[in-house]
Amino acid sequence: MRSKALLFLPFFALFLAFAPLQASAQDMAISDTVLKMPLADDVSMDDAVDSMKLRANSLNFKLVAHLPLYKELEAMDVESGRIEIFQFCDARIANQMLQFNIDFAAYLPCRIALIEDEDGKPWLVTLDLGKIIPGANLPPDLLEKAELVRDNIESIMTAGANGEL
Repeated sequence: MRSKALLFLPFFALFLAFAPLQASAQDMAISDTVLKMPLADDVSMDDAVDSMKLRANSLNFKLVAHLPLYKELEAMDVESGRIEIFQFCDARIANQMLQFNIDFAAYLPCRIALIEDEDGKPWLVTLDLGKIIPGANLPPDLLEKAELVRDNIESIMTAGANGEL
């Protein structure tokens, strides 16, 4: 009888090890997974867009897609504030990440949304790569590149939020 109980001990230990992870994932709000920056009061949304594009260019990040979602909504007679999605990418780093693990395709390219909240306040919003990178188990060379991508996306957002040219 005692030997049967000992057989279940490793499974019980695994359960105890993963139980806190499951509880913390359930307790996590979507706001815990994003990085948000309000635009400075003297920065227009158009200025923010120009600043993001210029900063991305200076960092060798290419603007690979732009979705002016608010225009699509207008065409459907749906009222909304301004909503635009910008997608930036360093193709070389993206390819290296995909070669390492195709699951990174779900995170490519890096997106920054420009959005007006219900009060008309403009925000820049993106996935918080700082929370994703630690769990990616990357080798040192890819970890360095992932951190560079994180830093560049944050730099692009900061430039946009502050209207830096």
